[in-house]
Parts: sequence; C-alpha cells; structure tokens
Amino acid sequence: MRLEEYPKLTIIMRGYSFNQSEAILKAMEGFEKDYAVEMTLNTENALVNIKKLTEEFGDKINIGAGTVRTLTDAKAAYEAGAKFLLGPHVFTKEMLAFANEKNILAIPAAMTPSEVDQMFKNGADIVKIFPAAVVSPRFFKDIQAPLGKLPLMGVGGVSADNAKDFFDNQATYLGLGSGMFNEEDIKTLNVSNLAKSLQSLLEIVK
Repeated sequence: MRLEEYPKLTIIMRGYSFNQSEAILKAMEGFEKDYAVEMTLNTENALVNIKKLTEEFGDKINIGAGTVRTLTDAKAAYEAGAKFLLGPHVFTKEMLAFANEKNILAIPAAMTPSEVDQMFKNGADIVKIFPAAVVSPRFFKDIQAPLGKLPLMGVGGVSADNAKDFFDNQATYLGLGSGMFNEEDIKTLNVSNLAKSLQSLLEIVK
C-alpha cells in the first residue's frame, strides 16, 4: 500500500480473539478511511486471524501486523496478507528491504533522534515513537525542529484523553490499544458501542 493511503489512527488488537477482532472491524463500517487495524503477532493465532480478517474486510480496511520483530515475522505477516508491519523496536536493513520490495509499509519503532534518523535512511515509511507517553507529546515537535517534518506515529500510553495533544505537537499518526474500547463491549461483541467509541475518538481529534 502507499503511505498516502494510511489513516492517521491505528487500532492495536493485542490478545483479542478472532470474534472480538471481527466485532471491531464490523464496528468500523463508515470509518474505513479513518482507521487502520493491526493484530500483534504475540496474539494467539495471529497469522491465521490476519488472513481471515483480510479475506473478510481487506478490500475496505487496511489490516496489518504488529509486534513484528524479525525478518521471519515480516515474511509470515506478508504471506498472511498484512498491508503494513509495525514493530516494537528498530527494524534490520533486511526487514526494511523486504517490506519495500513487497510494497508493504514498514513502521519500526524508535525513541532517540539517532534511531529515528537511521530508520528513515534505511527505508522506513513511518517511524513509531514507542512508548510515546514516556517521552511526552512535546517530543514529537521537538525532534522535528532539527530533523524536519517526519511521518511519526505515537504508540504506547496514547488514549482518547491525550490523543489531541499528540496531534497538536505534530505527531502524524497515533496507535491506540487496550484503552480504546470499553472492556465489556469487547467481551460481549457489542458492535454498536464499539462504533460509538470509534466515533468519539474522531470527534476528539478533529
């Protein structure tokens, strides 16, 4: 996929069952251009679920893999149909080259200016600042003063309460995990309430 097609908000699905993940994607009807979703590879049956979800929703929603740590992970995620790869740390040159070759977005993580700079030089499409809450929203504005405008994603401790602050400080993208939805709505597969949570976040970050 092209970077221009990537939404500014990503839902992180870690530890969700297939049915719970499917409910979240069903709730995204009408929000397909506003959100991408990633299933972390340390979720049980992650690759199988990515494949099934891509077959069901992939023509409308950008579905990717998270917690991608090795070239083997990257290749497996690609085979399952992932359109983008998110990692918890920097990617090797081989991982970035593979993603670039296969036309899937590479989103490694970094925390220092040097790591951010190196990831972009090696072929990253977006760099994920992780954990974002540790460095604070201001970090995004400060790091771009010397490095220039960059496609940076804040992940880790990002919620509806602070999302706008990250965007106001020049984060381009955000990833939201367990705090995005009411836990009971996930357990009961309440698609209607899940959709309300998606709508609520959009109204906050407008």
